[in-house]
Amino acid sequence: MSELDVLLKLKTAMIGPKGFGLDDWVPSSSHCSFSGVTCDDESRVTALIVTNLPLFGYLPPEIGLLNSLVNLTISSDKLTGKLPPEIANLTTLRIFNISGNIFRGRFPGEITLGMTNLEVLDIYNNYFSGSLPMEIIKLKNLKHLHLGGNYFSGHVPENYSEIQSLEYLGLNGNNLTGKFPASLARLKNLQALYAGYDNSYDGGIPPELGLLSSLRVLDLGGCNLTGEIPKSLSALKHLHSLFLQINRLTGQIPSELSGLVSLMSLDLSFNKLTGEIPESLLELKNLTLLHLSKNNFYGRIPEFIGDLPNLEVLHVWENNFTFFLPKNLGRNGKLLDLDVATNNLTGLIPRDLCKGGRLRTLILMENSFVGPIPDELGQCKSLTKIRIKKNLFNGTIPPGIFNLPKVSIIELNNNYFSGELPSEMSGDSLGILVLSHNLISGKIPPAIGSLKNLQTINVKKNRFHGEIPEQIFDLKLLWKINVSANNLSGNIPASICGCSSLTAVDFNQNSLSGEVPTCIANLTSLSILNFSRNRLTGQIPDEIRSMTNLRTIDLSYNNFIGEVPIGGQFMVYNDASFAGNPNLCLPRHHSCPSQSNGVSSSGQNQKGSSFFDKSYVLCVTLIAAATILLLTLLALYGIRKKKLQKPRP
Repeated sequence: MSELDVLLKLKTAMIGPKGFGLDDWVPSSSHCSFSGVTCDDESRVTALIVTNLPLFGYLPPEIGLLNSLVNLTISSDKLTGKLPPEIANLTTLRIFNISGNIFRGRFPGEITLGMTNLEVLDIYNNYFSGSLPMEIIKLKNLKHLHLGGNYFSGHVPENYSEIQSLEYLGLNGNNLTGKFPASLARLKNLQALYAGYDNSYDGGIPPELGLLSSLRVLDLGGCNLTGEIPKSLSALKHLHSLFLQINRLTGQIPSELSGLVSLMSLDLSFNKLTGEIPESLLELKNLTLLHLSKNNFYGRIPEFIGDLPNLEVLHVWENNFTFFLPKNLGRNGKLLDLDVATNNLTGLIPRDLCKGGRLRTLILMENSFVGPIPDELGQCKSLTKIRIKKNLFNGTIPPGIFNLPKVSIIELNNNYFSGELPSEMSGDSLGILVLSHNLISGKIPPAIGSLKNLQTINVKKNRFHGEIPEQIFDLKLLWKINVSANNLSGNIPASICGCSSLTAVDFNQNSLSGEVPTCIANLTSLSILNFSRNRLTGQIPDEIRSMTNLRTIDLSYNNFIGEVPIGGQFMVYNDASFAGNPNLCLPRHHSCPSQSNGVSSSGQNQKGSSFFDKSYVLCVTLIAAATILLLTLLALYGIRKKKLQKPRP
């Protein structure tokens, strides 16, 4: 079979019923011109590189006929089935990459025995299972071995340490157990070791790993490691990334880690570490990322953290840090992400956080920070998230905050902000605006209606007055609005009926008046409606009975009259939803309150009802009078008759 025929056979097999691609693999063309195919001077296929195509087929045994292949890369193509044993015929391979497919079953390690020149074996992200292949220890030229992202189980073989040529070892994302082998410390050429995530090892980090003198990346995150961080790791002078997050490590950060002079990324988050940040770490001048979140660290965040010349990311949330943020934080002009949430920090926000114009996320929530938001942050156009809720901030919110072009979340709730909101807003990316539980006054600005991507508005429990701006309901993506517990007045804007995306509306505890718009039934996605504790009047709209998604309604403590409609969605609600309306008839109550003013349940006005009542009383009175008169006449007749019967003297 010619190599042209082999490639055409491969095309037929690799493209499944739902797949497509390889359109230029046609019999009328030279096979060496096929996309992804490389040939030598004798038109023999030396490289087959097919990547990122939705093929959905399988790899046929004819692949073994391309025995001049040096590079076989068929990755991210969603191929399925098992590997054909004929691959063993490809003894000239240097690169064998089948990552990102859906190959299943045991990986047939024996197919590699004849591949003595193999340098890259990458089977990452498939569905291989069983034990890790042992045959690969004979591949003396292997530099890159990636077995991660599969379902391999059992122990990591001790004798993987015999593959002395290895520079990259990926075992992450499997179901491996047992102790992590200290013998791997003999891989003197190893530069990257990824062995975490979904694996669950017994014991701790082998101190011997400090002997991997060429190591650049050590990633043991998420693999159930216990014990302390070995001080011996400080000997890894070329290490630029140390990832030990999501384990059960205890103890303190060894001060000896200051010896990691090349370190750029340090992630110790989600462990049980304690103590203070060692002052010795000021020697880590190349550090760009520091993640210490979700531990039990305490004390102050050292001032030297603010002086690290290359720091870009600082995450220390959910610890017990106290005192102030470093005053020079951000002064290097490189800070991207700051998250210190849920500590016991206080003091002012450093003014230079966005000095370089690069700050993306500012998360300070659940601390005890004080003072105003620096005006500089109102000009930080790189910001995407501002989350500083549950602190002791005060002062007026800088107007520029609402005009930042990239910010998507602003959470300033549960503080002591005061003053008024700006009359102009233009933050086109803003999706969530939460200002609740503050002391903000004035009117809710109509300019909120210009925040075209806004989905959530929460200004609950402030001091807003005036009417609810009808422009708010021009927002096509708005799904939740809460303006409760303010001093708002006026009618419910009729424009609310056009905001079809709404799912939750809360206007309770204001002074709203007028009637509920009957067109409220247009809000077919609405699931929560709370108009309680206002001054609303009129009847409850019958149309609400058709709002099948409205699971919760609260119209209590208003001045509604008439009867609560029955049937439809009203069958879901209990009497508490309508309590506190003295002139409202509840459907499960036999006696209705007096309705001296307004409309009765039968549709007759109160004047007609009063006329009917007076006629009824008059009729009863006349009948009673006639009865009494008749009885009187009968009595008089009886007396007269007795007198006539007496004898004359």
